[in-house]
Amino acid sequence: MSDNQSEQLHILPFGGLGEIGMNMMAIEYAGKILLIDCGLMFPEAYMFGIDLVLPDVKVLEDRSEDIVGLVLTHGHEDHIGAIPFLWQKLGGPTIYGTGLTLGLLRNKLKEFELDQQAELVQIYPRKKVDLSPFEIEPYRAAHSIVDGVGLAIKTPAGTVIHTGDFKIDQTPVDGETTDLARLAELGEEGVLLLLADSTNVENEGYSLSERSVGKVLDEMIPKCRQRVIVATFSSNIHRIQQIANAAKIAGRKLLINGRSMVSNVDIARQLGYLSIAAEQFIDLREMRELPPEQVLIITTGSQGEPLSALMRIALGDHKQIKLEQGDTVILSSKFIPGNEKAISDLINNLYRRGAEVYYEKTSEIHVSGHASREELKLVHNLVKPKYFVPIHGEYRHLVKHKQLAIEMGLPQENTLVLENGQKLTVSAEGGLTIGERFETGRVLVDGKGVGDVGKMELRDRRHLANHGLVILMLAINQSTGEIVQGPEIFSKGFIPEDSEESDALLAEAKQAVCNLLQEHSQEMLSDWEELRVEVRKTLRRYFNKRIARRPLILPVILQL
Repeated sequence: MSDNQSEQLHILPFGGLGEIGMNMMAIEYAGKILLIDCGLMFPEAYMFGIDLVLPDVKVLEDRSEDIVGLVLTHGHEDHIGAIPFLWQKLGGPTIYGTGLTLGLLRNKLKEFELDQQAELVQIYPRKKVDLSPFEIEPYRAAHSIVDGVGLAIKTPAGTVIHTGDFKIDQTPVDGETTDLARLAELGEEGVLLLLADSTNVENEGYSLSERSVGKVLDEMIPKCRQRVIVATFSSNIHRIQQIANAAKIAGRKLLINGRSMVSNVDIARQLGYLSIAAEQFIDLREMRELPPEQVLIITTGSQGEPLSALMRIALGDHKQIKLEQGDTVILSSKFIPGNEKAISDLINNLYRRGAEVYYEKTSEIHVSGHASREELKLVHNLVKPKYFVPIHGEYRHLVKHKQLAIEMGLPQENTLVLENGQKLTVSAEGGLTIGERFETGRVLVDGKGVGDVGKMELRDRRHLANHGLVILMLAINQSTGEIVQGPEIFSKGFIPEDSEESDALLAEAKQAVCNLLQEHSQEMLSDWEELRVEVRKTLRRYFNKRIARRPLILPVILQL
């Protein structure tokens, strides 16, 4: 390797660029690889039946010996959620994270029976970790989850700062502000490359302090006449603490509802991140014995997830918790893009059951955990990077963050928008160079299957959802090609069943297939695959011409 090559850093993004979620990045120097975060993404609307989406790490599977470690910035699902699925594929690297981040991760690994195999090492702000040739220095980063950090990564080629998710909150609930002093010091020492969160770059000014939500809750909850249900993310420990504080002021006991909420509250209390006395908690039996004005329920389901606790409550399907006229429901979370319809349906169902509902668009009961434009400007001014690449955001966020950096004086050639699967080479003298694309993408999780559902299966599911299914049954003598039975045609989700129009349409379709069979030779009838293709073409043409619909057509040919 030449001296010039030895001074090059390579950035390999596996997720989180041009999308919200699935954050994962690799930094390579001198043949060694440092991994930063390993998150998942929740399925988009077109991904029918998919539970989770993971980054594709095939290109790393043969290089497990080169991986020096996996460093985590914080404990949100979009930064740690893919680890139980991918850790073994990556060769089982040592995982580094702060106390709460590892606590949340350990619980996930336990579900996969990996907690005894994985080596977890706790890191601390301003305490350096040697992962040669990388030296990692975490620094405190305020966010919507406790114990978040950004990373200063020192290499012989220069220093890289990866901000993780952050905001500049001057009055955080736990008093742990983003360490601007250390960022300023690193800026003075010299920073080769800044990789910074872009999620809120479209928002002018500053993001509100998390503490402002506590003030709203303190005022709102004592005014509620009956039972109060507050839905929030189970990872938002600061929010849970403020809800508990408001409940205590109002003389209400706490019921924790939802599996992830119960688990995360237990972990946070054990590690000292939540300060809630044991006597403040009640169980379902105790809740039924208390007057409703003395009860507050903290639950999951703020995004309208179909099987969540809150959605079941809203639909009247929850076995233990029933809404009563005059109850109050507070959705203390953001409307995540793509979930608007589900949340709207949730709110409507809550109102139908007589509840009063407060949510982001009507009350100040949520603030963002990401930096707005003025906060991003401050970080750029403190760090003074030679080069800048925006991360964590949809494509428009990355473009606008690049524009912001240029507005602040960074030369246009020193910043660019990178996409997942694009290898970036960085050097002090050579600048930023985009190399060839490497194999990456999305691995879909459906139930216990990981990666067995791909583009073709998703296409068929979309086809089924949009147009329905037509099945043709036909039995043919394998030796003679004689039709023994059929053709019979059945449909699901295509046309109304048991109507004269439907029966007539399917009868005509059946006749079209019969005409096809009469026109072709015995050789074609003996070629099962060719016959399936011809039957599918015939029915597709017929339905498209007759009623302008395109069902998924499944010919089933039995060989007797």
